[in-house]
Amino acid sequence: MAVSTTVLRELHRIHSQLGDLRGRLERGPHKVQAHGANVTRQQQTVGTIEESVKHTKKNVDQKQLDLKTGENKILDLKGKLNTCSSNKEYQTLLEQIAASEMANSVLADEALESMEKVDQLEVAVAESRVQMAAAEKELDRCRQEVAAEGAVIQADMTRLEGELATAEQELPQDIKSDYQRIIQAKGSEGMAAAAECTCQGCGYQITLNMQNELLLSKPVFCKSCGCLLYMAEV
Repeated sequence: MAVSTTVLRELHRIHSQLGDLRGRLERGPHKVQAHGANVTRQQQTVGTIEESVKHTKKNVDQKQLDLKTGENKILDLKGKLNTCSSNKEYQTLLEQIAASEMANSVLADEALESMEKVDQLEVAVAESRVQMAAAEKELDRCRQEVAAEGAVIQADMTRLEGELATAEQELPQDIKSDYQRIIQAKGSEGMAAAAECTCQGCGYQITLNMQNELLLSKPVFCKSCGCLLYMAEV
């Protein structure tokens, strides 16, 4: 039983190209998924900052309400100064007014800081939305690119599968089952060239008898990795 070295080389070439195309086809969805994950992260960032804006604004509103309450308390205390019946009561009211004014001063500073924080957060929201829009645009671009590339790859695979079917018809019937078994198990790595008495698939040193069989165009399988061997081009 003889098997053409030319046919084996052609089969290995086709299987290698098909394997490369399948790999590229599989990587496409992973690229889209990575860009989609980036969009999700950007959306979460925007949502987190927007929530901080809401919380900080609520905090500002509460401090302003507390300020108003404090101001009313001070006015009320000042009004009571004119009705004091003793110097001690008068001094007590003055101390209460001073404490309330100090508390209001602190509240005013805190409210101002919170308002400044709101401004900063709103800037951050705007910047994050720009980044999110860019990420969404990149996702759309990636989807279109992957879809276009996928169509080209599918066309190339269809062409190569036709070439493969034609080339496989040249294989002797007696070797087809072994060939199909190794290809199903290892794909394009199920075939390897033999050069300088070495299997190029695993580096196994082939025997002199194996080399002679290759020269006689007999089917030879590597005793180490199981690859279907063929003589490398000189």
